[in-house]
Formats: sequence, structure tokens, C-alpha cells
Amino acid sequence: MQVMDLGLAGKIAVVTGSSRGLGLASAKALAAEGCHVTLCARSREGLDAAVLAIAETAAPPARLHAVAADVSTVAGVQAVIDAAVETFGGIDILVNNVGSSKGTDLLGTGDETWHEAFDQNLFPSIRASRLAVPFMEQRGGGAIIIIASIYGREAGGRMTYNVVKAAEISLAKSLAQQLAPSNIRVNSVSPGSISFEGGTWWKRQQEDPAAMAEFVKREIPMGRFGRAEEVGDVVTFLASRRASWINGTSIVVDGCQSRAF
Repeated sequence: MQVMDLGLAGKIAVVTGSSRGLGLASAKALAAEGCHVTLCARSREGLDAAVLAIAETAAPPARLHAVAADVSTVAGVQAVIDAAVETFGGIDILVNNVGSSKGTDLLGTGDETWHEAFDQNLFPSIRASRLAVPFMEQRGGGAIIIIASIYGREAGGRMTYNVVKAAEISLAKSLAQQLAPSNIRVNSVSPGSISFEGGTWWKRQQEDPAAMAEFVKREIPMGRFGRAEEVGDVVTFLASRRASWINGTSIVVDGCQSRAF
């Protein structure tokens, strides 16, 4: 039987928010396939630890470069894309993975909180994609993956989070339609509840394990939280030539947690 070759060796990837969680898992999976990966996060200490972790399983000819930057800002995104191009000579793959949100209900959430939600989630994807696309076109194509959420597809979670994740899914579809003639595929990945050390669900498990066990029993048919690497593997497949006819869709990775079709 022929082994599936993803054809990613030597490809150049940028993964935002990649010092931990889904970004780290995506960067690690890409490097394991031989990609050159530019990582970024606000914390240099976290980035240094991530590079060491990724290097343990990276496959030749993979090389790693880490940039301390805040991609919720225009300058931060520019710094990351510039660093990738200067270090590796171009960009083939962009994984947009940053996000957080605050706020409560409609009356309790002011404009400043709404603006912050969009600045932390949607605008980094827009800006990074805008900057990366010309370099992908120079190389004959590429792949953009936006990390969204099942709560961008159906109700659940915090109101601001729902809205910005729905916007990311819509953005991926619009970009896919625009960029298909340039052989650039754009998809989103919609994870369910994923637990990793230091993450929101992991913290809740430490604080109230009984409540989280009940949540899993009630909400996740497969009976456990997802693992970050299970999302990273899907991201890597979507970035590869084996996913050449997958474009403009949102791939759900949730252990059957979501109710949407």
C-alpha cells in the first residue's frame, strides 16, 4: 500500500498565535512534514519553548523561525510576514490562529469590547491574508486556513465570540471565491471544545473537574475533550496537495459536539 505523501517538504508556512494550543499543534504538525515554519506570539519566552518542542519532531528539511509580535496590530502582522519572507524567501501556507473575546450580554457589552473582539480575531486574519497573498501568487498558489469554531456555525458560547467566529468562516468563504483563480485555497477549521495545558477548558477542568465531567457527558458524544494535535493534523492536511479540491468550506473537528449539519 502506498503511503500518503502530503507533499509539504520545503513549503513555507506562517502560523500565528503559535506558542501554545492549536497554533503550536499546527506548527508542529507542519514541521513534522518538513515545512519551514515561522511562528509568532507576544511572549518571547513562550516562543522559545515552542521552538524547542517543535524541533523534537520536525522532519528535514524543516527550519523554524520565531517572531515576537502582537498580530492584533497592523505593525505586528507586517513584522511576521516580513520575517517569513526575509528568512525563507516566500509564503506557501498561512494559518490564521489568534483570538479571544470578552463581554456579556447586549446591554452589558460596550463598543470598546466589541472593537477588541474584532481586533483580536477577524482583523489579524484579514491583514495577514492581504499581505501573504501576493507572495503565494508569486509561487503559483498556496493555502490559507483560518481557525474558527463550531460556535461560528451555531449558537453557543460568548456572544462576541460567536459573532467574530462566524465572520471568520464567512471571510474564508469569500476569500476562497476570490483567490481560486490564483490557485490559492482558503478554508476554515471549526474546532469544538479542545483541552490543552493552560487553555480555557484545561483551567476549568482543574477548577471544577466534576462539572467538566458532566459537561463532557452531556455535550460531547465521544466522551472526552478534543486534543490540540487532532486539530493540527486537519490543518496540515488542508494545507497539503492531498486536499487540492477542498476549498471554501469549514471543516468541523469536534467529536460530534455540534448540532449543526
